Amino acid sequence: MNKIQSPYRYDVVGSFLRPQALKEARKHFEEGSITKDELRQIEDEEITELVKKEKEAGLHVISDGEFRRSSWHLDFMWDFDGVGHSKTETGLPFHDEAAMLDDTYLTGKISVGHHSFVDHFKFLKKFEDEQTVAKITIPAPAQFMEQFIMPFAWKNSKKYYASWNDLADDVVSAYRKVINELYEAGCRNLQLDDCSWGMLVDPRAKDIFGVDDAGLEEIKALFLDVNNRAIEGRPSDLIVNTHVCRGNFHSTYANEGGYDSVASYLFEKENVDGYFLEFDDERSGGFEPLKYVSGNKKVVLGLVTTKRADLETAESVVERIKKASQYIGLDRLAVSPQCGFASCEIGNKLTEDEQWDKVKLVKEVAESVWNV
Repeated sequence: MNKIQSPYRYDVVGSFLRPQALKEARKHFEEGSITKDELRQIEDEEITELVKKEKEAGLHVISDGEFRRSSWHLDFMWDFDGVGHSKTETGLPFHDEAAMLDDTYLTGKISVGHHSFVDHFKFLKKFEDEQTVAKITIPAPAQFMEQFIMPFAWKNSKKYYASWNDLADDVVSAYRKVINELYEAGCRNLQLDDCSWGMLVDPRAKDIFGVDDAGLEEIKALFLDVNNRAIEGRPSDLIVNTHVCRGNFHSTYANEGGYDSVASYLFEKENVDGYFLEFDDERSGGFEPLKYVSGNKKVVLGLVTTKRADLETAESVVERIKKASQYIGLDRLAVSPQCGFASCEIGNKLTEDEQWDKVKLVKEVAESVWNV
């Protein structure tokens, strides 16, 4: 039985740049010139090629690159009953650029039938071998909650829910169903992507959520609770990791701030097995909050940026790993790029060759630090 688990000493967050053929196929599908089955065939072919490249790069944890999605989180939400979406006119405010993602909102109570991501995982799992395991990335329950409790969104959401806690109960129930279905499909490595904590650390967090200091603490407790309840009682052989960043769209970001103000919630009390953490520049603060990472939980240091083509030096990355190890044992650390290369279909501003150079660097660093 394959004993490899995520996170590996060198790993990736999940998404990869979309090949041009895939971008064109999605455009043709939206225009109605190819069918859904024809699009799926092209997706299958491109994912097959991606997995080949992942294995050639020496990765032991493979993903489908999120090639079947327009965005890292919204496609997942759209497969739930009670969630609707439409083309946006204004987009979301990112640094220097608006992220033109569909407006996504509640149309009723949250529930879920058979989720399409389960089928996505079944296709990926076929590529597992003795040296690799497959993981699936989905937005965290807290991320799901955030989408519908922001001040502009709650005006609509409260048509269907009397309180945030009532919404949380349905989110937890639906997530448990999806997670169980993924497990039954053979998933043993699940990653919960969660920008909600990145938003909470921002100096503007109170304004963003429309709350005071006490209200912000209430939201932290709510997000911790919904994440923990959704994975409570999971099978002992299901690894659950989480990824935290501050937004990733076309090489720009949404938020900034160190982990200090959420560390006692996120690192100490969230019941995951490991954290993929953004640490590629000053927006992420220092390593000191890592002292709150409880138990034997692992931390994957996202030290290699996916936002710029410039390649970091191995020496600089190793030095930063040494600094992080002052707060958490080296045996509990790993290294990865700071986020996906294409959290949304548009992708970040680097080439595929530059993307794989980043992956190669991460592997080389890990080999020199941990002798893997």
